[in-house]
Amino acid sequence: MTRHRTKLEVEQWGQFELTLNGPSEGNPYEEVRFSAKFQYKNYMAEPDGFYDGNGTYRVRFMPDRPGDWRYVTSSSHAELDGHSGEFLCTAPSAGNHGAVRVKDRYLFAYDDGTPYMPFGTTCYHWTHHRNEELEELTLRTLKNSPFNKVRMCLLPTRDMQPPLRLAFAGTSPEDLDRRRFNPEFFAHLETRIRDLMELGIEADLVLFHPYDKGYWGIDNMDAETDAYYLRYVIARLASFRNVWWSLCNEYDFNKYKTVADWDRLLQLTQRYDPYQHLRSIHNGTKMYKSSSLYDFTKPWITHQSIQHWDAELTTAWRDAVAKPIVIDEISYEGNSSRRWGNISGGELTHRFWEGMSRGGFVGHGESFIDRETRAWISSGGKLYGESTERIAFLRRVMEEGPADWMKAGEEGTYSLMYFGRHQYAYKSLKLRQDADYVIELIDTWNMTVTPLDGTYRGECRIELPGKPYMALRIQRVDVG
Repeated sequence: MTRHRTKLEVEQWGQFELTLNGPSEGNPYEEVRFSAKFQYKNYMAEPDGFYDGNGTYRVRFMPDRPGDWRYVTSSSHAELDGHSGEFLCTAPSAGNHGAVRVKDRYLFAYDDGTPYMPFGTTCYHWTHHRNEELEELTLRTLKNSPFNKVRMCLLPTRDMQPPLRLAFAGTSPEDLDRRRFNPEFFAHLETRIRDLMELGIEADLVLFHPYDKGYWGIDNMDAETDAYYLRYVIARLASFRNVWWSLCNEYDFNKYKTVADWDRLLQLTQRYDPYQHLRSIHNGTKMYKSSSLYDFTKPWITHQSIQHWDAELTTAWRDAVAKPIVIDEISYEGNSSRRWGNISGGELTHRFWEGMSRGGFVGHGESFIDRETRAWISSGGKLYGESTERIAFLRRVMEEGPADWMKAGEEGTYSLMYFGRHQYAYKSLKLRQDADYVIELIDTWNMTVTPLDGTYRGECRIELPGKPYMALRIQRVDVG
């Protein structure tokens, strides 16, 4: 047994990594079993290790409590078996709040209890395009945006420019080896996940998708290969605190797999991940015609990841399933020829307000096809639309209010009333008789908040400007 005596320090929810040398002959990805048990007092976790090429093996661990941790490795090969050591888990650094979890059924919060509201965007293949300059531009754009979650794919599509790196070994459909992985691809991806972490952004990783259409042979892999791929990805990436698992984008468009297949893969994700990161799966929809949601009541699902154009359904989804609602795709601002990619900035802003005022969260996307960096949803780059600054305004409004704004509404302490396309001249309110309220008029498009004079109680009539996309913020005086 080899003991590693140097006592390292790793911050809470940081990443400990042990690197060892081992066998490189044959196919170590497939033939070598390697893991480590990590123990804190009576608590124990055993993440899988992984082969990183050139005879290098790694195991990573995210400690979730401060104090002394011990570890010992286990392997089918003597060179990797029985290595032990310890490290000290220290207090988290500024900005490190841990992983995001479900809180109070419909909400999210970090491990340390800090509230988290997902304001997500979509950049499916921003790390795949052989362009470091474009990736750095994407990060700068994200830094100056309101977005704190990014949906991004691991696997290539049929129609994209051949990527510089693939998750599997090989460079073409003819030589792609789905029993070996490409450490260079994953090292690059990990760098970008860390970059997002530094910006306070969650990486919502889309593990499968239906857009290969048989070209690379990755949407029709057999059950064993699917599980093999899934286990390696989780071994490498689960110790990043800002990771979410989106098992598949538009899962019902993949004709090679059944719901039972997706159930099995989601259960494997739950089993392989020692940290129990957020897990969901994203439905397809024939835009404005039909939508078939996954059964989000299943216990291996943590939240509802939905594609739908109608944010008014948020109310029904909350009633049906007591889990957070994230409408990750609600159509994209842009000028694409596809119906999902050509709504206006005003319409996307409206859908954000509609969904959030009803107790859900909404995701952004942009699909301008004739601009300098083209479609943000695919390549990242720059944002050109009119919705981004208005989503930033909405985020400020939401974060100024209670973390559970729906519960506060039920308790009569806070209300956010959004009127959408309606152009009311006035609105009659029924407030509590035994409390005073202040009311503000919000213009969601012009991004203004105008306090109304005085205080209000009981039945009252509020004059409105007769314009669409207005809202009222109502707060009890003795609260906050």
